[in-house]
Amino acid sequence: MHLRTTVALSLVASIVACSDSPPAGTSSADTSSSSSGSSLTSTTTATTTQTSATTTSPSSTESADSSGASSTGGLPTDVGKGEVRFVALGDAGEGNEAQIAVGITIASVCEERGCDFALYLGDNFYDTGVDSAMDAQFEQKFEVPYAPIDFPFYVTLGNHDYGLLGNEWTKSAYQIEYSTISDKWTLPSEYYSFQQEHVHFVSLDTSQLFWNHEIDAQRAFVAQDLATVEDSWVIMFGHHPYLSNGTHGNAGSYEGLGGIIGGATVQEFFEEEICGQAHVYICGHDHNRQWLVSQCGTEFIVSGGGAKLTEFVNRDDNPTLWGDDQSEGFLWVEIIDNTFTGVFFDRDGNPQYERTLEL
Repeated sequence: MHLRTTVALSLVASIVACSDSPPAGTSSADTSSSSSGSSLTSTTTATTTQTSATTTSPSSTESADSSGASSTGGLPTDVGKGEVRFVALGDAGEGNEAQIAVGITIASVCEERGCDFALYLGDNFYDTGVDSAMDAQFEQKFEVPYAPIDFPFYVTLGNHDYGLLGNEWTKSAYQIEYSTISDKWTLPSEYYSFQQEHVHFVSLDTSQLFWNHEIDAQRAFVAQDLATVEDSWVIMFGHHPYLSNGTHGNAGSYEGLGGIIGGATVQEFFEEEICGQAHVYICGHDHNRQWLVSQCGTEFIVSGGGAKLTEFVNRDDNPTLWGDDQSEGFLWVEIIDNTFTGVFFDRDGNPQYERTLEL
């Protein structure tokens, strides 16, 4: 792909001037913190440390218990051969200058390093989602900002995609329908899975989890889907975090609150269905980027700086390997055979932090 920077910059100018399906649980697969499973080992490199998070930097190739790379429980520890590369970013649905700048940088980084697709982590259209599959926001806040990018986006839904309170459930249908209109947009249902080489991806609808909406159906989907996975990395992605030092904080105490408003149902779901069931979980919701120390058998990554920023609050004082709340940016991932490497880039294309996990 040849990046046409001058065209992209003209798109920046124009957009800034103008602006300020299948049932749920479809799978397109081709094929707990304690445990007897083997541990991940890790190597980390901090290129820059532009962060106000509480960080704990492990030394190279430490064991799982000391570095935050986690024991993987019943997860596959023997994976097949393959190469998969992707980017992950969320909270990007603004159509603003920062979103477009990040899009240009993603195209440049992927031209150099390679990318097969993007994981799009929710809050795709601020502030209240879209009102039809023909809503102009699809053009303004997705197609134009990512015009330099020529690979598909696998989309998950955020709370803002479901209206003012995050529970207008009919709104998801419009984003699902848009998958039949755009070659770049992929959202077959509210939650789904797909297989890429030796990596199995599961997209969750965490807004439904938050409101305890049809939660048993999503629980059954995840259990049934994972029962079929063999010889693969398991990467889950969604909008809400399990752990975060951002404004929203940890599931079970979002915004410093408890009960359903604090995400108690999200916390319960993660601890029963995701901890130790996924090698890595990637999310947004907080508008910054974090790589947290695992606490339950899964690596937790926040990549919610796709278009705007919120500061770290550190309400829950989660030990963090790295974090940045000073620049928009994204995560680039390369999975080769049994090795997972993640690199955080800022909006200008500077690599800031690199971490490698090995089964």
